Amino acid sequence: MQRLLPATLLRRRGLSTDAAPDHSLASSAELAHRLLRRHGADPQRLASALSASGLDPASPRLLDAVLRRCGAASSLALGYFHWCSPSLPSAPLPSSLALLAKCFSRASAAPCPSLLAPLPSHLLSASILSPVLRRLPPPRVLPFALSLLSSRPAHDHPSLFLSLLESLSKTGHVAAAERLVEELQPRLPLSLRHYTALLYGWCRLAKLDEAKHVLARMKAAGVAPDVVVFNTLLAGFVADGRFEDAFELAREMERRDCPPNAVSYTTLMQGLGSKGRVDEVMRVFVEMRRKGCTPDSVTYGTLVTAFCKAGRLSQGYEFLDSMSRDGLRVDPGVYLGFFVAHEKEQQLEECLELMERMRECRCPPDLNIYNVVIRLSCKLGETKQAIALWNETENSGLSPGVDTFAIMVNGLVGQGSLVDACNYFKDMVGRGLFVAPQYGVLKDLLNALVRDEKLELAKDVWGCIASRGCELNVSAWTIWIHALYAKKHVKEACSYCLDMLEAGLMPQPDTFAKLMKGLKKLYNRQIAAEITEKVRLMAEERHVSFKMYKRRGVKDLEEKPKSKRRKGQKRSRGRQTVQGQSGERANLSDSVDDEELSS
Repeated sequence: MQRLLPATLLRRRGLSTDAAPDHSLASSAELAHRLLRRHGADPQRLASALSASGLDPASPRLLDAVLRRCGAASSLALGYFHWCSPSLPSAPLPSSLALLAKCFSRASAAPCPSLLAPLPSHLLSASILSPVLRRLPPPRVLPFALSLLSSRPAHDHPSLFLSLLESLSKTGHVAAAERLVEELQPRLPLSLRHYTALLYGWCRLAKLDEAKHVLARMKAAGVAPDVVVFNTLLAGFVADGRFEDAFELAREMERRDCPPNAVSYTTLMQGLGSKGRVDEVMRVFVEMRRKGCTPDSVTYGTLVTAFCKAGRLSQGYEFLDSMSRDGLRVDPGVYLGFFVAHEKEQQLEECLELMERMRECRCPPDLNIYNVVIRLSCKLGETKQAIALWNETENSGLSPGVDTFAIMVNGLVGQGSLVDACNYFKDMVGRGLFVAPQYGVLKDLLNALVRDEKLELAKDVWGCIASRGCELNVSAWTIWIHALYAKKHVKEACSYCLDMLEAGLMPQPDTFAKLMKGLKKLYNRQIAAEITEKVRLMAEERHVSFKMYKRRGVKDLEEKPKSKRRKGQKRSRGRQTVQGQSGERANLSDSVDDEELSS
């Protein structure tokens, strides 16, 4: 049966996931991309070429497809956006704006202000400007903002000033935001939203004294802070662990006739719960109810998480029942704390019973819960249960992500079910989910296969990765070559090293030294000479001294066993110290008991 393309791949190619693939849309997007690349430097020629191409500028679907095709080329995306914007039947769709923001976030450099100038003022929101400002080095941020303001008519300045201030605060350029305020005062007065943006930026950088100074400036300017401003500062105090200041701020809110709301109390409880101070969490909750503030589902979820983290599951279940009595919606995130606590105690049966209870309450488990239970099943050797849970995940309409695949593959490898692990790994590669952070999964799988003398299966896994067009960097090749070398498959390791060199990648120095050492034992001078010559040429191209490269490889090989021995000795000394301390405590308690008996 032919494998269907995943929805992510369809979306990446500009196709609809709801209907059959629209090949005409994909070809139109490809044509637009070619014209953008060819004439992007000249706006007039680009507009003429696009107009003569027969592309429909009024199609929002084509706009989205072209923006996806442009990827990280933000200047090309803006060029097409400017061309088709006047012809669109209405304002650009939110999906188009989100794709444009994604282009900016993926670009290696920010677009120049002249490219952003033609955009309507209502489109220059914080969601569009934030990824642009994030790409700028700090010295260029303020000139960029001033240049963008100067390119707009005066009636656009107030809204654009607010968007710039919010974007600068979100991206960590709060000092530049303060300088922008100084540049534009008193021409553009500050409102509550301006002060809130500055205060949020300082709190995010954990510079709470500056945030308190913003609050004082608000008071001096006659701008009354609302509950959002106070909650922002409160969250900053909690994140920095300054709970006394947070409680004092809550009391000040009451003095200013702006009493704390559910968000305020929940923020305090989240901070205390993360530190394990469960009794104080309960005191805050009691105070909240006493003041007449009704807890919401987030508040109850925070309480459940805090008590589950502390191992007090019975109280967590009591709050869960309270949510049902109060008619609050219980989402899977609330249940997650129970599953994590049960996993810690290795209670698989309790997890399965809780999943059944969730289904009865019409709150089906989400992917995070399935991840926890699958990991626990594999840890306890219940691989059949793990596979059944996996099938249940897909049957319920959930799409396993990278984390789910990594948990499954690692769990099956740990239990020795290597054939099943290979099948799930190939499925992950086939769905386009094999990315750089998952090289740990690849290492464990390949090492286990080679160690278990399943060389052909290991080659099949590697061939699957290579044939699917996955990005194979030096780390991936090193994992594979070292796995082969570790079990004395030196010739195969050398063969794949030659493939690596053909792909234009230079092996690590210790990899080269290992292979030369193995070939020397096999007296295979021909392969050694071929690898050496190719590495020498590659080193010259990269302006690397080949002698230093060889020396470093030999040194790395000598240092690795030494570092491993040192780590082992440190661990053994640590164990001896712990045992000695426990022995001393036992002797001390025995002597105390003897004294009590004699008295």
